[in-house]
Amino acid sequence: MAAISVFGVTRRGLTWVVAGAPRRKVWSRFREEKKAVVAETVEEVKKEPILVCPPLRSQTYIPPKDLQSHLESRVKEIFGSSAPTNWQDISLEDGHQKFSFLSRLADDLGHAVPNSRLQEMCRVRDVLDFYNVPVQDRCKFDELVASNLPPNVKITWGY
Repeated sequence: MAAISVFGVTRRGLTWVVAGAPRRKVWSRFREEKKAVVAETVEEVKKEPILVCPPLRSQTYIPPKDLQSHLESRVKEIFGSSAPTNWQDISLEDGHQKFSFLSRLADDLGHAVPNSRLQEMCRVRDVLDFYNVPVQDRCKFDELVASNLPPNVKITWGY
């Protein structure tokens, strides 16, 4: 194998040799220079975020005692004072009137008709029946604990 030499750099086969110095020593000079250029690092003080869970919305709904008169006044307000005497049989086919009626009731009473039940609200009577049903915000386990259980059945929360 022939060796070619130019200015102290020799090629032997596929490798280059610089004036008798091993390859590692040549490249280590460049690495040392790069280490000297590294800038100072500034330590950042990171604070732990404070995670506060919002209070759970209560789903409890107790129908007011004057619900029927309240619904009747809303019907007259939205459908006009010329509403028939049997106001419970008024149809809710018009989407705009149905929306304004149900949204105002939801704001007044603090209890909205869920999306899954909207198609069932065809007449004002259906809305009245919906708002007459009280809703309790308790799970089945709470109800079981509060009820009279037989002595051989016990519910413990620590699991």
